[in-house]
Amino acid sequence: MRELLDEVLRRTSRGETLGLATVVATFHSAPREPGAAMLVAADGTVSGSVSGGCVEGAVYDLASEVVNHEVPVLQRYGVTDEDAFSVGLTCGGILDVFVEKIVDAPWLRLLGDSVAAERPVALATVIEHPDRAVRGAHLLVWPDERWGSLGSESADEAVTDDVRGVLATGRSVSLHYGPAGQRRGEGMTVFVSSYEPQPRMLVFGAIDFAAALARLGSFLGYRVTVCDARPVFATASRFPEADEVIVDWPHRYLEKELQAGRLDRRTVVTVLTHDLKFDIPLLSVALRADLGYVGAMGSRKTHADRINRLREQGFSSAELERLSSPIGLDLGARTPEETAVSIAAEIISLRWGGQGVRLSALQGPIHRDSAVVR
Repeated sequence: MRELLDEVLRRTSRGETLGLATVVATFHSAPREPGAAMLVAADGTVSGSVSGGCVEGAVYDLASEVVNHEVPVLQRYGVTDEDAFSVGLTCGGILDVFVEKIVDAPWLRLLGDSVAAERPVALATVIEHPDRAVRGAHLLVWPDERWGSLGSESADEAVTDDVRGVLATGRSVSLHYGPAGQRRGEGMTVFVSSYEPQPRMLVFGAIDFAAALARLGSFLGYRVTVCDARPVFATASRFPEADEVIVDWPHRYLEKELQAGRLDRRTVVTVLTHDLKFDIPLLSVALRADLGYVGAMGSRKTHADRINRLREQGFSSAELERLSSPIGLDLGARTPEETAVSIAAEIISLRWGGQGVRLSALQGPIHRDSAVVR
C-alpha cells in the first residue's frame, strides 16, 4: 500500500470510506508481488493495481461491496479449467487478495507519520481467523514498540516477535498461527507489510550518464543522491530527477552517510567519475561497507588499473569480487540512457539472482521467490 498511502490518508482525513484490496499471497507466475494494492473510492475512482489487469474488474466489484459492510473478505483468483479467461489469471498464476474497508483511524495516521519520518514500521493485519470480529484487526510494530491488538495478548506477543524479523528484511509476507497466536497452530493468518525507508542510490560523478541513471533510479523507487566535488557540475538544475545533489568529495560524503547509519544492504553505489583521484578513495570506503551493490564505470584498462591500485592498498580478492566493473550488463549500450538501463539491469539481476540472459532461452519459473542475500 506504500504507493497509495498518501492518497489513502488524504481521502480518509476528509471523511471518505475506501475499499482497499491487497495482494497477500501469490503462487506460480502471478503478475504482482505481495503488498501490491488497489484502492476503490466511494465515488468509483480506482488507484493502483493487484494484477496488471487480469482480475481488476472482479476485485473492483468486491471492494465496492466491502465498503458497504464491516467484514473484510479474503478472495483467491486463479485460472480454472472451465473458464480460464473470465475472472482468472491468464498467466497461470494464483493471487490471494484481502479486501477491507478503510476509514480514518489512529493506526492509519500513525502509519503515515512513521513513513513520513522514515521510521521503519510494519503493519500486521489479520486476514483469516475463526472469529469474524478479529478479521481486519491491525497491529503496528516498530523495532522498539508496538501499537494496537490482534485480539489477544498472546497473539500480539507472538506476532510482534516475528514481525520484527520480517521488518528487518523489508519483506511483505503472510504468517500463520493458531487462533491465539500459537506457533504450531492454524486458523489465524496475518499479513505483514513492511514500510522501510526508500533504498538509497548514490551516483558519484555529475556527468550525462549520471543524469540518465538518476532518472531510472528514481523510477525504480530509489532515493537518488548525485554527488560530485565540482560545484559547477553538481547542480540541481542538471539533475532534476535526483532527490538531492551534493557537492563534496565522494569518499568523504560516503563516510559521513555510513557513520550516520543512513545506508544499508539495499544501498546501491555507482561510481561514474572516471578519475582515479576520486575513484580509489571512494571504492576503498565502499568495498569495505555492507552495501548491496558497488559498480564502477570505465574501460577494461581503467578497471585493471583500479584493481591494481586497490590491491596495493591491501584489498583481498574476495573484497575486490564485490566490485561490478566494468559496470552493467552486456546489452550493447551506447547512449547514456541505454547505459543506465544496462546498469539497472545488473542491479536487478544481482538482487533477485537473475542470469541476465533472454527468458526465451531459459526453462522454469520466470520469477524468484525472494531476493538474494549477498
